This record gives sequence, C-alpha cells and structure tokens, in this order.
Amino acid sequence: MSTLQITDLHASVLTDEGPREILRGVTLTVDSGSTHAVMGPNGSGKSTLAYVIAGHPKYVVTQGSITLDGADVLAMSVDERARAGLFLAMQYPVEVPGVSVSNFLRTSATAVRGEAPKLRTWMKEMKDAMAGLQMDPKFAERNVNEGFSGGEKKRHEILQLSLMKPKIAILDETDSGLDVDALRVVSEGFNAFRDETGAGTLLITHYTRILQYIKPDHVHVFVDGRIVESGGPELAAVLESEGYERFVSAGSAAS
Repeated sequence: MSTLQITDLHASVLTDEGPREILRGVTLTVDSGSTHAVMGPNGSGKSTLAYVIAGHPKYVVTQGSITLDGADVLAMSVDERARAGLFLAMQYPVEVPGVSVSNFLRTSATAVRGEAPKLRTWMKEMKDAMAGLQMDPKFAERNVNEGFSGGEKKRHEILQLSLMKPKIAILDETDSGLDVDALRVVSEGFNAFRDETGAGTLLITHYTRILQYIKPDHVHVFVDGRIVESGGPELAAVLESEGYERFVSAGSAAS
C-alpha cells in the first residue's frame, strides 16, 4: 500500500517578468488501487501539478508538501522520485535522437530496479509488453519518439509504465492526439498495468472520453490552480453535460 500525499501545495513558474503563481493550495491524497481524475479548463494548472510532482526545474514550490509513503518528495531529485515509485506519462513526450527504444527502456529498468535485467529475460518481457499494446517488434529498434506519430508516442509512454511498474502513475492528458482505436489500445494497456500492480493513478484530462475506458474512483474539478470540487464518477457526467463555466465562476468568486 502506497500513498501520495499533496498538502496545501503552492507553486510558481519562472518567467522573464519574474515568478508567477500557478498552484494556489492543492490538497490531494492518492492511494494504491485508486484512480483520481483531475479535470479542468485550459490554463487551470493541471499539467503544472504533474510537473511539480515529477520535479520539473521550471517550477518552484513556495508552500506546502508532497510525500510518498511519508518520504519528502520535494527533497528528492528527479531521478530519485522515479526510483521511489513516481512515473509521469507526458502530454508531449520528447525525442531522444541516437537512443533506441530498447536501450532506453533497459537503462530505465536498470535504474529503477537497481540492477540490469538479464538480456534474454528482458527481451521476452519487453516483447510481451509491446504485444499487449499492439506494437510492431521493430519499434524497439527506433530512436526514442523520433518521427513517432501521436499514437506511437502514447503507446511508448504506457510501455514504459508497464515495464517500470511504479507505485503512483501520473497521466498528463494521455488522450491528447489519439484517435478512437489508439485511445482504446492505450487505455487497455494502462488498465492491464493497473490491474497487475495495484498502482495509484492521477489522471489529468480535459475530456470524459478516456474515462469511458479508464474508470475513475474520484473526480476533481481543477480551476485557477486549485481543486474547487470533488466527487465520484458522476461528477464527470456533470462536466460532460454542463462544462466548466459554473465551476470557473465559483472559483473566481472564491478568489
């Protein structure tokens, strides 16, 4: 059982004009086996929350705390956070020219597991994971995200997730840029990982379509850098039918 605890989190982004506050007091607990969907309009700070948890140097935490199983996440470097069990599937995965997917994945697994997996065992493990995501085995020979389509990039993110087996998975708009078929395959791949590991999940999205495949236990409405309302899966249906306007107005009034 693992717990990601976020308490009264405030964070700013560094700009040419100086720091600008984005997160304005986020409190959220994600336990193993639970899936939290964070939904909100563009510019509300959802992705910033993901980046701050992962340790992006562009953001500065000015107040509050993040702990994983009681350990201070904010005191950890980015790689220490990954080894501790945090994983971020990025909305816009970066290209890594000259590094093959196979080498990238094995190096990552070695860092997380503390020792290099045996090559024969590793190849089978990787091929099985790729088959589950309907990926051509030749994909492993390509350079990381170089020339990948949107669907290929997102499948690669879920492939990493299934091989690294983190305690807490953060999915930042994983549905972005996916067609209907790719969304189904990516979601099924994630669900298989979650069922196998019992990991906790923080799922960031604008739309409810991914929630048809990845069922949330909790839904949070994120406006102006904070959670303004929380509920069960039924809250997503409200957002689908009514949009965010009511919550944006309430959030502005509270400010």
